[in-house]
Amino acid sequence: MLSDYFSLAFKNVRKRGIRSWLTTLGIFIGIAAVVSLVSLGNGLQAAINAQFGISSTEVITVQAGGLTAYGPPGSGVIDPLFVGDVEAIDRLSGVKRAVRRNIRTGKLEFNDIAVFGMAMNIPDGEERDFVYDVLDAEVETGKLLKDGDDKKAVLGYNFYVDKVGLEEIIETGDNVLIDDESFEVIGIFEKKGSFIVDNMVLMNAEPMEDLMGYGDEVDIIAVQVKNKDEMDSVKEDIEKLMRKRRDVKEGEEDFEVSTPEGSMEQVNSILNGVKIFISMIAVISIIVGTIGIVNTMSTSVLERRKDIGIMKAIGAKNGHIFTIFLIESGLLGLAGGILGVGVGVLVGYVGTIGIGSFIGSDLKPQIDLLWVLAPIAGSFILGALAGIVPAMQAAKQNPVEALRG
Repeated sequence: MLSDYFSLAFKNVRKRGIRSWLTTLGIFIGIAAVVSLVSLGNGLQAAINAQFGISSTEVITVQAGGLTAYGPPGSGVIDPLFVGDVEAIDRLSGVKRAVRRNIRTGKLEFNDIAVFGMAMNIPDGEERDFVYDVLDAEVETGKLLKDGDDKKAVLGYNFYVDKVGLEEIIETGDNVLIDDESFEVIGIFEKKGSFIVDNMVLMNAEPMEDLMGYGDEVDIIAVQVKNKDEMDSVKEDIEKLMRKRRDVKEGEEDFEVSTPEGSMEQVNSILNGVKIFISMIAVISIIVGTIGIVNTMSTSVLERRKDIGIMKAIGAKNGHIFTIFLIESGLLGLAGGILGVGVGVLVGYVGTIGIGSFIGSDLKPQIDLLWVLAPIAGSFILGALAGIVPAMQAAKQNPVEALRG
């Protein structure tokens, strides 16, 4: 019996042709916006995670604030950090180790073609193992730097596949000029999906300092805590220490102390704001679509008064008429939902691949089955709800008056 209702309702919807498709437009746009938003949001979240390069949640980063120019993190500041700050943080009770990090802009030349990018220092000893662990360091070809590699460098993955502005790719064994000094490339970093790391030049700390002459300045301090459960308290201790060392009051800090979770929370708050804004637009579109269904079904009731009268004359009850019109309105919503989900999934899929391509990451679109089925079911329910009043109007039609129509 129910299948008969659906069959009849489907035929009635199909008869109205272009009017039916126009009726579903609002719900289609709203559902497409929501589904694509969720898909793109997940892709963007994965992309941001890749850029942060978070592999260890026990690491706190400290860097100076007050940028005076564009450049790598911690560089070009009014009041930079110094080696003394690293040593002071290292002495805190909750800190396992504090590691000096320098990231500087430099020139790399290969076969008489020069490009500008960033170089990162790799410390010696146990600190080297710590930095490699944080970076999840693996090589695509060659080997990683070790203590004593003075005129050697490891390049990011993009130098090996994308040329990064050079006419030829660089392979292990090639020699490059870094700030006019010759270095042998002993390894190519494994692809990380981060445009920062994948375009980076890694050098040992001492030769990089001699080459770029930054002295005791420190761009970033990487802090490993002894107990990750005490991350927040160690962060507060570092902030207190740095305020004292830099003679600034709380709220006037010229430095930043951040955890991976804290950084991601800031990014997520921005993303959530964007999601809320777009969701509001989607809701407005769905409301407009719902009103469209009410209008279409009300018009359909007026146009089909004689049909309703005939059905009642041959024995159709109010409940039968009500069910037919209710299912019709539900099918209008369902059609918009199916189209919206299809377009939303497609936009999310292509968009995620596009984001990954832009940042040089192998992002894989993730389609949540829940966000496919739920909007489809919801659109049918929403359409049916929108059709309740018109369906009641149809069911209440007087068969005699309807036949006179």
